[in-house]
Amino acid sequence: MDLTKHTHACVTLAKDGARLVIDPGAFSPEAAQEVAAADAVLVTHEHFDHFDEELIAKSLEARPELRVYGPASVVDRWSARPGQVTAVAAGDVLGVAGFDVRVFGELHAAIHRDIPRVTNVGYLVDEDVYHPGDAYHAPDARVGTLLLPTSGPWTSLAASVDYVREVAPRRLVQIHEVMLSETGQQSTARFLSPEALTEVPLEIVPIGETVAV
Repeated sequence: MDLTKHTHACVTLAKDGARLVIDPGAFSPEAAQEVAAADAVLVTHEHFDHFDEELIAKSLEARPELRVYGPASVVDRWSARPGQVTAVAAGDVLGVAGFDVRVFGELHAAIHRDIPRVTNVGYLVDEDVYHPGDAYHAPDARVGTLLLPTSGPWTSLAASVDYVREVAPRRLVQIHEVMLSETGQQSTARFLSPEALTEVPLEIVPIGETVAV
């Protein structure tokens, strides 16, 4: 399976000619092109940086073969398209465009007590790559490659370290980085490394680059 890193939280997974896009949001200018080539889209939650509603709506209209999966808070707006959209929740096991997908988690990480927590799910694809959305939920499963959010109003370095230690992935790849400068990203990677606080190093995959996972 190949993983292509896009800006912020969006990634594309590809194998055997099939393409799966996770979290094409407004901070990812590549999202329209990726969704246009995708067999299916997975959305972790409704926040605009993970879910470009206008893009998905237009794509569903233009491509009847496109399939979109996400929490009910995301896909219920397209209830008239039951064949194209599927609501998911923790515990679901799905076959999506040739990928095996397991769903974990329930809530977005806390930002502030005055901001309601929305539904957030994480996706484990092919028993390897885990995209947590905006949460530090540790799935009850072995994770090969953990996509780790490194910036945002809900993240913290201490929580990230504890999360990586709890999940204990084989590989750690940065996502959700748009709020960090390059210096900030490199600083975070120094803390998230075997020389400092975690057993595996944080990989900073350049935007648009593809790596095998």
